[in-house]
Parts: sequence; structure tokens; C-alpha cells
Amino acid sequence: MENFGRLMAGICAHALAAPGRPLRWIIIANPIAGGFTIKSRWKRNYAALEDYAERARKLPSREDARPAATASAAAATAADAALGCYGLVLTTGPGHAARIAEAVLAEAASGDVAPAEAFYLIICAGGDGTSLDVQCALYAAGPAVREHCAVLRLPFGTGNDGADAWEIPGALDLLTRPSRIEKARALRLLTSTPGKGPFLAFNILSVGLDAFVTHMTNRMKGRLPGDSYKLWVDIASLLYDRIYKVGPLDIRLTGEGGEAKLRETALLLAVGASGRRTYGSHKLILPDDRNVCLVRQMPLLRKLALKDLFTTGRHADRPESLLCNASRVEFSGSYPILAQMDGETVLLKPEDFPAAIELSDAVIPVLKTFP
Repeated sequence: MENFGRLMAGICAHALAAPGRPLRWIIIANPIAGGFTIKSRWKRNYAALEDYAERARKLPSREDARPAATASAAAATAADAALGCYGLVLTTGPGHAARIAEAVLAEAASGDVAPAEAFYLIICAGGDGTSLDVQCALYAAGPAVREHCAVLRLPFGTGNDGADAWEIPGALDLLTRPSRIEKARALRLLTSTPGKGPFLAFNILSVGLDAFVTHMTNRMKGRLPGDSYKLWVDIASLLYDRIYKVGPLDIRLTGEGGEAKLRETALLLAVGASGRRTYGSHKLILPDDRNVCLVRQMPLLRKLALKDLFTTGRHADRPESLLCNASRVEFSGSYPILAQMDGETVLLKPEDFPAAIELSDAVIPVLKTFP
């Protein structure tokens, strides 16, 4: 991990993000993420890092750029302290990325640690779980703190649907080319049960068959070789509605065009923070600007015939699919149904209904290229 930290620090020291402001960076990395542990991916990622480090050296050095103090303060061992000098902190388990992010946000809010005008770049190097943790911490921070921060999500996981690019070069371009700060929306899952939720997502929040696939993939992670998500898609096509009762959902859609009510026996219901989003390792569930996709229940043979269309978005014009735009999707049913939030799952029971998925205001600061 030292080489990773050294190369990333070299890139950050020349980064073009937030020009005119002192730059502080921290890299929160999951060392067991696929981008580090799968040899072929690490070899490809390392080559890209070397290339971009060389590109960065040709840019003017930023005298005002250095690692955030939190990176060294978070060190538990001498080895960790060495990585902290590069601004790199390794996560040790679920929730650790959120705690690191909370610490650096506290640093950003403290005039005692850095000048008030300093800009904090929080770089996630892991899978969707790492970026979910970090963005949850950003979401909980006050607006004044978020004005001094941005998150960059490097694709070091296995799926990387929530990253800023599917491959490392696209994400590193945001550091070595001029960029702007844009605020992204979050998704909230609300239930009728006190204390259960709200649950957050920043890419896609969905219920039904795809949440079952995510749940089983998480349970079997590390036990099955290869692309276990794809395996569970195949299994779920056969078994999902034998394990979970698929009954009618009463759905209320609210958006700029007003309100619509539906009653559908839904195989899945997916809501994105925007349109043109993927999940499940680049399955194009939202292929255009519409941010809601409902897929109706269908016979087994039809499921098998259509399942591969989701990779390319060709499901959108099939009669089993309904796509639209909505800022809030309320739903009720009579049977338990799984929900997934950027790869994390929760079981919704009848007493949790009505439940709702709603878009937040634009609050998460992210780096974007200029149009």
C-alpha cells in the first residue's frame, strides 16, 4: 500500500482541484477491496497510477497542498503513521471509513488546525461500501462544513457503480485536469416504523429482486469465485418469487409533473439519485434521464429471456418495464420485501409500510469536469 500512497500523494500535490485555496487531502482506502487484491486489476490500476503521477509532475507544484492532519492522527501503528505521511488511511472494517471521514470533517471545521479557507479533498479508494460510508458522513455534516470539502470516489471495488468513473484513468482525470465542484443528491428510504431508518444511498436505492441478489451476494462474498453477483442474478431469476412472495404494491409517484398512483405486482422498483445510472457491476437499470424504473412480475421464461437486456438498457422499451421521473416514491404491500442502498440491504416488513424513497436536496460535493 505504500506505493499506492506515494503515487497518490504525488498526484494530489499537483492537483488542479479548488485552485486558489490551500488543499488538504486524505485517502481512505479499503485494503481488501478487489482493486487491490485481484492481481490483474491491481496491475492495471498501478500502471494507471504511475502514468498519472508522471502527468502530475509536469503540472505546477502546489505549495499550499499537503495531507490532512487527520491522516497521521488516525495512525494506530508505526506502519500506519508511514502511510499517514502520504495522506493515506486504511480501513479495518465496516463503518471505519465513516469514522475517518467524520474526523477529517471535524478538522475542516476547526480553524485551529487549518486556515478557514482550506479545501479538503476526501478520496475513497474501495468499493461502494467505502464510498457509502464517507458520503453518509458528508450528508450528516453541516452545510458550512460541506462548503470546504469534496469527495472523489476511485473505482477500487469489484462493481464501482457508485464511483466517479468505471476505470481509474477517468477518476484521476478529475485531479489532473481543471474541475468544478457540483452538489449531488442523496436518496433516503423512510419507513413507518419508529427508529427504522432513514437509510441513505447515493447511487440507486431499490426494492425487490435486485435487493435479493445484493443480499445473497453479500452473504456469499469471499466464498464463491468470480462474479458472484452475476451468478445470483441467474439464481434469483429462478428462485426469487419462491422465497419471497411477490404481491401487489400500491405506489404513489410524486414529481414536477404532479402525482400518479399505481397498483403493480412489481418484480423490482429502482430509484436513482438521477437517471443514467448502473448497479450490479454496470447493469444499466436507468438507461436515460428518467430516475425511476419499475419492472413488473412476469413468467419464468420471460425473466430468462429479458435478464440480459438490463446490461445494455434495452429493457426500457419492453412492456414489462415502466420508467419515469419522480422525487418521491411511496409504496405499500402485504408481504416482506428486501431493499438495497448502494449494496447494503434491509428487510422491510408489512408493519414498515407505507415506506418511501425520496430525493434529498443537492448536498454532496463532488468533483466534475467542465462541460
